[in-house]
Amino acid sequence: MLLRTTDPFREFDRLTEQLRGTTTRPVVMPMDAWREGDRFVIEFDLPGVSPESVDLDVERNVLTVSAERFARNGDWELLASERPRGRFSRQLILGDNLDLERIEANYENGVLRLLVPVAEKAKPRKIQITGTTDQRTSIEA
Repeated sequence: MLLRTTDPFREFDRLTEQLRGTTTRPVVMPMDAWREGDRFVIEFDLPGVSPESVDLDVERNVLTVSAERFARNGDWELLASERPRGRFSRQLILGDNLDLERIEANYENGVLRLLVPVAEKAKPRKIQITGTTDQRTSIEA
């Protein structure tokens, strides 16, 4: 298994926020994941998030992605507020078949892209079969 999200109530939280009209606990961090050959690609949508506020942490096989979208400061009147602000994070449990030491991350145009290579031990390999010659001798009596 590549990954498993650790927040089973994410959709419930999102629905509750929509009904209450609040974004005090932003949970929006849409994600896509797929496999390309010997690596997995994970993309998170983080529009309006400064690259400096993005934090990636791997502990054992849990990947935590955190980010913060800051509220704008100034002398102005807010007319609509639909985009969540504040700190939010998402955790993924990565399988043992991935090489967590060689994760690459790139943030461009509001999309955080992680490249996670498959571990060498998990790659298919050929096993050479060797045999011994069966040298039986018959004994005549």
